[in-house]
Amino acid sequence: MSGGGPVAVGARYGYGRGHAAAALAVAAVLLSGGCGEGTGKGAADTADPEPPAGSSAPATSAPQSPGAGPGDAGKLLDGLTVRKPGSMDGYSRDRFPHWSEQQGNCDTREAVLKRDGEDVRTDRSCKAVSGSWRSPYDGETWTEASDVDIDHMVPLAEAWRSGARTWSDDRREALANDMDRPQLLAVTDNVNQSKGDSPPDDWKPELKSYWCTYAQNWVAVKHHYELSVTTEEKSALREMLGRCER
Repeated sequence: MSGGGPVAVGARYGYGRGHAAAALAVAAVLLSGGCGEGTGKGAADTADPEPPAGSSAPATSAPQSPGAGPGDAGKLLDGLTVRKPGSMDGYSRDRFPHWSEQQGNCDTREAVLKRDGEDVRTDRSCKAVSGSWRSPYDGETWTEASDVDIDHMVPLAEAWRSGARTWSDDRREALANDMDRPQLLAVTDNVNQSKGDSPPDDWKPELKSYWCTYAQNWVAVKHHYELSVTTEEKSALREMLGRCER
């Protein structure tokens, strides 16, 4: 990692300021069944005009819905198709066009950094010049955007082997840039790299207190995009959802 090491952990736990409001409507959104690993540098304000160089852009509400609640997540998990992992033949990250333009010259990574950060200041190119980001996977807070990756909750390779191999390019792009579901999250860079394309039976966040939310989000994304799960993956998710009651 580069400079800007851990500082005091902030109050938020992984999502932007609109999380509480979005939670009130999540059950209806998810149960309606509607239909979408990362690195890079920068930040963006996707709701307001480009701020002057070095200014602090107004905060935006998180456009994404949080994952299903414990009860809903369990029901959604039961409804997912269980099958062995599909072939990785033909896979490339390029098959999932990512960091698409969100507004003006701000891409998805920059928009997520702005959404998930605190007091984020950006320059005219949407690059974050200051701010802080708390990683819910390990509880660390970083003050350099270069120390932060944007994690795909369901990694692109995992999506490929669980159904996305047969999708159109547009649908794969939707998954890779989805800010309406809990698919994108700012996290510590080397923690994201340790996760790689692993499913929950092979990798879980260091903070067990986040397991419940992680499983809810994973299930919500797989449900929305009609992606399959393996027997081992389903068992791990069930275990993680069990922590929701503790």
